Parts: sequence; structure tokens; C-alpha cells
Amino acid sequence: MAAPSSDWKEQIPPDEAERFERLAERLRELQRKHATDGHASRALHAKGQAGVEATFRVLPELPEHARVGLFATPASFRTWVRFSNGSGTRQHDKKGDVRGVALKLLGVPGKKLIPGMEDATTQDFLMIRTPSTPFRNADDFVWLVGAAESPALLLPRALGHFGFGRGLKLLRQLAGGIGQPMFSVATTRYFSALPIKLGPYAVRYGLTPLTAADPNAKRGSTPDYLTEELAARLAKGPIEYDFSVQFFVDETRTPIEDGSVEWKESDAPFVPLARLTLPRQELASPRGQKLASLVETLSFDPWHALAELRPLGGMMRARNQAYRLSTGERKAAPEPSGNEVPATEG
Repeated sequence: MAAPSSDWKEQIPPDEAERFERLAERLRELQRKHATDGHASRALHAKGQAGVEATFRVLPELPEHARVGLFATPASFRTWVRFSNGSGTRQHDKKGDVRGVALKLLGVPGKKLIPGMEDATTQDFLMIRTPSTPFRNADDFVWLVGAAESPALLLPRALGHFGFGRGLKLLRQLAGGIGQPMFSVATTRYFSALPIKLGPYAVRYGLTPLTAADPNAKRGSTPDYLTEELAARLAKGPIEYDFSVQFFVDETRTPIEDGSVEWKESDAPFVPLARLTLPRQELASPRGQKLASLVETLSFDPWHALAELRPLGGMMRARNQAYRLSTGERKAAPEPSGNEVPATEG
């Protein structure tokens, strides 16, 4: 397999740091608004469906250009996984929403990016259900998160803010993403939707389930049916996903700064790098509940990363500041060693 293009670049405006600080403050204001009894939750993805045990196994015989960082040699990493809804409030699983999954790999050697956490042994990967975002940049995203606090006024506000054509297109794209019915996290594809480095290259990544979706599946009726469905599956046996990456091709088809453009698989096919396995486990057991509670206290952050896997693009750079304020506001637990909950037997 020929080496992909390394001719990518970021475009960083001179006022970006100050602007992103203001955007982060606006998200923290919403976080404080949604606080319960004075206790702040996550600014977004407040409701977790589950915190579960997994193994992230780097595959053998990867292409030479993919052997970077933790992918350099075949290895297995104990991993904690958090499935979530995207809203800043905890709502019924049946309600339309962004759906997310976050992985925290444990025992990953190498220097990490966040100052003061260079010696942490974790690596995070965050994904959502859509391969792109409706938003070109962080300013659009934060504006819409704030405007959505008043759903009845969202349409006229968006048309006034973005203009008729762009505002209508953005809202349609957003509605299309959150309006897709959600049956099971075990049969759902997830995408980073934004790029990271892979050594000298740029990639987007994703999870592809190895369990086929049931064409006759129906949504549950309880507020937490996604948790209940996952628990029932894991009580019977393991769930597996392929972790794959798409390599940057050119700025037109695979832009770095514009999160609204999908990297089409016809232009940038997915290359499997690892296998994520959720082993059989009882979510309602004492151990399962302990792990779930711990996972809710942790922060999952794309900047919890090796330098070789640095996040790229404006929306990722904005997350660097926003996550710092958010995790501080809710007093998130420090990065784990893995000893907090012993590894699953067998």
C-alpha cells in the first residue's frame, strides 16, 4: 500500500486563542446553568448509557505508514468505554440526540500532550454517530448549542445568524443526524468526524461494529433502553468493533479545518488498525456498577493523547480549551492507572 499524502496543514488565525477562550466560557455558563444542586455535570454528553470494560488490540502487519505511536507494534490495551447521549441534559433515550462513544486506553507509554499530564498513561478516542458535523467551525457549534436552549426560537435565530440558505441547510443536516432512530450501541457505527495526526499523516478514525443490525429492531420504550439493551447483550457474550482510520488525501476532499465536510470512503477508504472487544460482563453486578460510577467521574478528551496523535483543526483546538474549563468545573477525577477497578478475569 502506497504511503498517503503528508501535504496537509492547519490554518490558525492570530486571534484564535482569545476567541476560543470566550467560546469555552460560554459553554461553561451552560454547564453551570444545567447544574443540579450545585453540582455541575458535563457541558455536553451529560447522560452516559454505560461505562464498560474492553480490550483494544492493535492488529499485526499494519501498513508501514500506520505504525505510529501505540500502533507501532501489535499490542493489547485495557480500555474503558463510555457510551453517551450528546445533550447537556439527561433526557429519554428515545429523544433525538447526538450519540457518542469515548475510549480510554490504559497503560499507553509515551509523552502526552496536556501540560502537567505528560506522564499520564492514557490515550482517549472520542466519536459520534455521524461522519461529519453540521458545523464548519467552533464558532458555529457554540452559537447553535446556546441557541438550542430555546428550541421554539431556533429556526428564526439560525436564519438570522447564518442567512436563509446556510441556516436552513445547517438545521436540516443537524436534524438528519439527531433524528436517526437509535436501536443499539452494539450495531452503530461511530466516527471521529474531525482529524488527528498519525505521525506525519492526518487521519479521521471510526468504529465499525462486527454485529449486524437487526432489520426488524424496534426502539425500547423506557428512558434508559439503550443501557438495558447493551446490558442484555453483554450478559450473553462479547461485542466487537473494528477501529479504522481514513488518511488525508487533499484539502478539497479531506479538509483539515472544515468539520462539515464528510471524508467519503470512496476518496479515503477506512484501514483497520485495531479490534475493540467488549467482553461478556454483568453491568448490574457490584463490579459493573463500580466501573460505571468511576467512568462517570473521568474526563474523556481528544487531547489526552500521544504527541504523535495530536488533534488537528479548529474545532479540535477549541476543544482543548473547552475541555479544560469543563473538567475543572465538574471536578473530574484525575487520569486513572487502571488499578481503581481490577481487570476482568479471563
